[in-house]
Amino acid sequence: MIETVVESIRVSLVTQHRVVILKEVAGERHLPIWIGPFEAEAIAMELQGVPAARPLPYDLLKRIVTDMGGVVREIQVTDLSQDVFYARIMIEQNGRMLEIDSRPSDAIALAVRTKVPILVDEAVMDRAGVKLEAEGETDEPEVPPQERSSESTVSEADLSVFREFINSLDLDDFDRRRDH
Repeated sequence: MIETVVESIRVSLVTQHRVVILKEVAGERHLPIWIGPFEAEAIAMELQGVPAARPLPYDLLKRIVTDMGGVVREIQVTDLSQDVFYARIMIEQNGRMLEIDSRPSDAIALAVRTKVPILVDEAVMDRAGVKLEAEGETDEPEVPPQERSSESTVSEADLSVFREFINSLDLDDFDRRRDH
């Protein structure tokens, strides 16, 4: 498993779709995961220290786990199948480890609240991780060599659409919210 951090949440100015960008702690690859607007807002609010007027579902889940004697230990992005990411919330309770199936967006929203590691399976990072452009660069992001079975092969055309989308995202909206 590869440890990552939430580097940013980006918004496409054209489509208004949100992407959470996980960056490997000990590397240069990024893992972009499309998420919904509510999940993006919940993650951004926590990262920016903006309190919610009422508890969000992730605050409620954190409270329930804690009140039932559990501790969230880590979040794992475990699989990518047919363009869908899968995650698990790892909770320790009474000496046993519970694995709870989750959407990555919900797991990440909980992870930023509980300040636990966000781990990505190496195979997922190998298949979907990208090197993003540095500010001012115009080249396409580098994509690591693809070692896929025939079932999970993604064409270069699919990847180019993905690259174009990632490169069209704008951080201005996220940065404005952080300043307030």
